[in-house]
Amino acid sequence: MDLLYITWDASPEIFRIGGFALRWYGLMFAAGFMFGFYMVRKMFLAEGAPEKWLDYLFYFLIAGTVLGARFGHVVFYQWDYYSQHLSEIPKVWEGGLASHGGVVGVVLALALFSYFISKKSFFWVSDKVAAPIALVGAMIRFGNLMNSEIVGIPTDKPWGFKFVNAARVSMREAARHPVQLYEMLSYLLVFGILLWLYWKKDAWKKSGLLTGLWFIGIFGFRFIWEYFKSDQGGFGEALTTGQWLSVPCVLAGLVMVILSRRGSSVV
Repeated sequence: MDLLYITWDASPEIFRIGGFALRWYGLMFAAGFMFGFYMVRKMFLAEGAPEKWLDYLFYFLIAGTVLGARFGHVVFYQWDYYSQHLSEIPKVWEGGLASHGGVVGVVLALALFSYFISKKSFFWVSDKVAAPIALVGAMIRFGNLMNSEIVGIPTDKPWGFKFVNAARVSMREAARHPVQLYEMLSYLLVFGILLWLYWKKDAWKKSGLLTGLWFIGIFGFRFIWEYFKSDQGGFGEALTTGQWLSVPCVLAGLVMVILSRRGSSVV
């Protein structure tokens, strides 16, 4: 009996005019930040924070995300290649961004914003951007799906995707787990929970709680879904590179939650 699967032949481009092409990945990346900007603005206004800080925060986050994610991809996943082709490291437009590196970049960006702009604690701003960043992560994974990249291992499940536009021929031959969808739905769940806690349970009053839950939720799910991904390169044998990098993130999140809950409960 033939195996059931979904043939996935979506184009990564929404439209093309001459040499210009609007791609799903770029649109999702930009839209995620715009939605995030809107949500953080509501939080700033609700707490009476200066609205002019938003522009600074937006630029800090864009720079931190892109530079950090590129750094993570180069160092964690393809250093053997880029160490021999240093001139290609800045070519972000050719692809190659790693979420763990992006987190490092975002943390540094928020730290710089807190020190130079808001003059408030790191968690004051990180608790506000936690939910929006989870949404950005979900939208980026949708972009990965449209690019037919970061595909899963082969599966005989009826919801398996046959990625006919995958970069490597070997990835096109069998139906695979749509791990991009698994991660996207997981991050949307984290986004919904964090947003609910912020607005309905006043979780922002417990410094570091939302940030800690973000680290636990995002990287806890990332650890799980790594078991369903095809080899992404990097280091690691017993665990994948993504899992090794996720473990300290989850542990850091647990520490943040424990320290934040020294006050009154919000749940």
